[in-house]
Amino acid sequence: MRYIGNKTNLLNNINQVIAENCDGTEKVFCDIFSGTSSVARFFKNRYKIISNDMLYFSYILQKATIQNNDLPEFKTLKEKLKIDNVFEYLENENVESSNYKYFTYENYSPNEKCDRMYLTTENAKRIDYIRNTIEVWKEKKLIDEREYYYLIASLIEGIPFVSNITGTYGAYLKEWDNRAYKKFEMIRLNVIDNFCDNECYKEDANQLINKIEGDILYIDPPYNSRQYLPNYHLLETIARFDCPKINGKTGIRDYSEEKSKYCIKSEVEKELEELIKNAKFKHIIMSYNQEGILSKEQIENILKKYGDKSSYKLYEIPYKQYLNKLTQKQEKHYEYIFYIRKENINKNKVYTSFPLERQFNMTVMQESEKYNYEIVKYQPENRKKYLKSPLNYVGGKYKLLPQIMEYFPSKINTFVDLFSGGFNVGINVDSNRTICNDINNFIIGLYKELYNRPVEEILNKINYNIKEYGLSKENESAYKKFRIHYNETKDPIDLYTLTCYSFNYQFRFNNNKEYNNPFGRNRSQFSENMKKNLILFADKLKKMEIDFSAKEFDQIDIKELGQEDFIYCDPPYLITTGSYNDGNRGFKDWKEEEERKLYDFLDKANDKNIKFALSNVMEHKGTENKILEKWSKKYKTIYLENDYSNSSYNTKKGKSKEVLIINY
Repeated sequence: MRYIGNKTNLLNNINQVIAENCDGTEKVFCDIFSGTSSVARFFKNRYKIISNDMLYFSYILQKATIQNNDLPEFKTLKEKLKIDNVFEYLENENVESSNYKYFTYENYSPNEKCDRMYLTTENAKRIDYIRNTIEVWKEKKLIDEREYYYLIASLIEGIPFVSNITGTYGAYLKEWDNRAYKKFEMIRLNVIDNFCDNECYKEDANQLINKIEGDILYIDPPYNSRQYLPNYHLLETIARFDCPKINGKTGIRDYSEEKSKYCIKSEVEKELEELIKNAKFKHIIMSYNQEGILSKEQIENILKKYGDKSSYKLYEIPYKQYLNKLTQKQEKHYEYIFYIRKENINKNKVYTSFPLERQFNMTVMQESEKYNYEIVKYQPENRKKYLKSPLNYVGGKYKLLPQIMEYFPSKINTFVDLFSGGFNVGINVDSNRTICNDINNFIIGLYKELYNRPVEEILNKINYNIKEYGLSKENESAYKKFRIHYNETKDPIDLYTLTCYSFNYQFRFNNNKEYNNPFGRNRSQFSENMKKNLILFADKLKKMEIDFSAKEFDQIDIKELGQEDFIYCDPPYLITTGSYNDGNRGFKDWKEEEERKLYDFLDKANDKNIKFALSNVMEHKGTENKILEKWSKKYKTIYLENDYSNSSYNTKKGKSKEVLIINY
């Protein structure tokens, strides 16, 4: 998309700045002035992304390509309307047969009432038809939220390719450009799955900065006095679908309440200083143009005021040269990239590890009283050394083990790991007998192999696979060949070998139960550390009295269990979206029906005096699990620190409240 200040040509330079100044342990990247999301998309395969922009059409693009982690399948449209290809349907259906409102056609293409020439009549009608249809599908619940945003984003991305403009919508051309005659097509957007809970916002950056935290903050603010909304008013209006009152020759919507202070010379310096001051990010990278209303000296002073002066760097990137006709001199122009490191960042975490006598702030105490939570307190020096699963399973509880297992019964006869996943919990519980259950039969099959086969035989099989197929961090073709091999054989040790070279070491299957995780280029391999974890894990398994099952949770028979037995549940979370609970991986998805069924299962266990513990989230990204909140009042709820998503003490929008619910 043509967009003022788009950083597509600067991506490699930004990447180089990160490589030179970061140590590789960074996990969260924030693109706080996201625009077309080109920077956020570029870094999505390496970090959890937080993206933001005040424009709604930008927010739509973020929701589709950043928060979304896979391509929507439009199942309901296919089942109920028999639409096999949604895009072809929208691009070719007869637009004259509908009774929709045609705001774009009536106001931005030539007709009897309008002489504006942003779009041809045919393309304007097509855009209106598509936007109306998407809204109707949403109202009729034929598409879900992810599909809704993806379709609008695909529509928005296609409009500039047929727009009769020079670059922005501040004006249209008086003659038709050749591109305007092209038939409108939606853009089939690519979506990268980074297995992270990415966050997207439509907020003022200076307000949002107080609610978020992370590792790398990328700042790309407006650099001149031209406001962005009037330059992209047509895209904004189509995205919002609000048919606003428009004014002037170009039909601009009112934006008086939506002006950015970064475009106002008297305000911008103060705004940037507040942003940097409040940023809870270790690394700050900022792009700015040489001709911007702030000088590089002003920016340097602000960065050094709140960052480590010794870490400050300025990169000058030549971006354009032109010949001055008056002096016949060739002048150089630069895009600036600033870098500074912030130390002693006062993040929103209430604690990482702390003595028991530490006082909590009133906000946290009020939250704990609201939900009847018990505040978890534990001494890091007294932590037990826990065994780590060799499998990187989404939602694994390894980092939370010190908190969770502090509340487990001291004596357990039969331990039931109802949703075992990576089995980080079950492998560390001392019990006379363990039941390891998960609906994913592939992972249960792997545990059986590790339990039954000698470790030497397993390692020989892995080494044979690596040598036979030439697997390495760089050899993608070998990886794809071996993936085909596994999908034909379904050998459990082959599956483990495959995950060692997969993106983020993750397990991922499609609806045909074929392994489809992409290659982990330059990152994933069967390392010595993984080998060590595998050996320790397999040795521990062999010493356990253990039964394996691949059943749905409510098929586990608890008739023989009693008061010395213990059930641990780590189900898919109803109010989060993960690759394990969306119903698109060949396994059953998790909805309200399953949630209520689990609560009934646990209530029955409680009636039999069987102890249980349930891991879940009470709140996530501002959404509360009302069903869980109501049900949990029967039992004891413990409020945990979420080690893998910053702190769940943070009650601001975008964070999670991780809880452990117990009945003893």
